Amino acid sequence: MTDFKQRVFSGVQPSGNLTLGNYLGAIKNWVGLQDSHETIFCVVDLHAITVWQDPEVLRNATREVAAGMIASGVDPKKSIIFNQSQVPAHAELAWIFNCVARMGWLNRMTQFKEKAGKHKERASVGLYVYPDLMAADILAYKATHVPVGADQKQHLELTRDIAQKFNNDYGVEFFPEVEPLIFGEATRVMSLRDGSSKMSKSDPSENSRINLTDDRDLIAKKIRKARTDSEPLPASMDDLDDRPEAKNLINIFAALSNRKASDICAEYEGQGFADFKRDLADLSVETLGPITEEMARLMDEKTYLDGILREGAENADKIAKPILTDVQDIVGFLRP
Repeated sequence: MTDFKQRVFSGVQPSGNLTLGNYLGAIKNWVGLQDSHETIFCVVDLHAITVWQDPEVLRNATREVAAGMIASGVDPKKSIIFNQSQVPAHAELAWIFNCVARMGWLNRMTQFKEKAGKHKERASVGLYVYPDLMAADILAYKATHVPVGADQKQHLELTRDIAQKFNNDYGVEFFPEVEPLIFGEATRVMSLRDGSSKMSKSDPSENSRINLTDDRDLIAKKIRKARTDSEPLPASMDDLDDRPEAKNLINIFAALSNRKASDICAEYEGQGFADFKRDLADLSVETLGPITEEMARLMDEKTYLDGILREGAENADKIAKPILTDVQDIVGFLRP
C-alpha cells in the first residue's frame, strides 16, 4: 500500500461574516494542528459562487476570512493560506471527478436538498456538483486528513468513494483514503435563538449568532439574550437531551474554555442561568474580543492580506500542479 504523506486540508466559504460556529467548529482546531501536521487552509471562493455573489462583496469577504484565520492563530509561516480560485488544479480536477462520480451518489447528498429547498430545478448546476469540487479540493493535495463537522461527513465519504473509484478504474493506488479528524466539544455550534438549528451566517436574526466582527459589548449582549429555559443546570449532559438551548450553551462554554462539557455541568449544577450566562459572556469576550480587534486591524492592511493569499496560492500550486499532471497522464490526456 502506498505510504502517503500526512497532510491536512480544510476550507471556509467567504459568504458573509465568520461566526462563533466557524471558529469553534473549524478554525480553532486548525490552529492546534499546525505543529503536528502539514496544513493547507483555503478560502473556498469557487464554492461561494454556487449562489450569486456581488463581486466586490466576495472580494472583501475573501480577505475577511483570511483575516479571521490569521487573527485566530493560523500562522502563514506554518500553514498555507490561499483562496481556491487562484489554484487552477481545483477546477480542473473537479471536472475529472464530475466524470468519475455517479449521479446516484450526488442524489443522496442531503445538503443539496437542504440548500436548494423546494426550488431545486432553479438551483445552479454548481450547487448540485459542488461535492465533487470539495473532493477535488482535498485530493488535489493528496490530503490524508480533513477536519470535519457532522454536516460534512457525507461529503467526506463521497470524497473517499471518488478516490477509490478513480484508483479502481485506472488500476492505480494514486489517491489516499482520506480520514476525518473529529474534535471534541461544540464541533456543531447551534443557534443562540433555536438550539435545534445550526448557527448560520444566513439566519435573518443577528441575535442567533456571534460574528467574529462583533465588538466586545455586542458579544456579551448576545450571550445574555441567548434563549434558555426555566430549569436549573443539570448534573450531567445526559439530562440535556430535551433542552437543546441549554446543551448548546454548555458545549460553547466547554469549547471556549478547553474543558469537558461534563465538567461545566458539575460546576454549575443546580444553578439558574443568570450566573452561568454572565460567566459565559465574560469568557466569550475574553476569547473573541482580541480576535475581533485583530481582524479589524488586518482588514486595514489589504496589501498584507493579499500578499499572504498570493504567496499561499503559489505554494499550494507547487503541490497541486504535479499531482494534476500525474492525473492527466493516468486518465490519458495528451500533453504534447
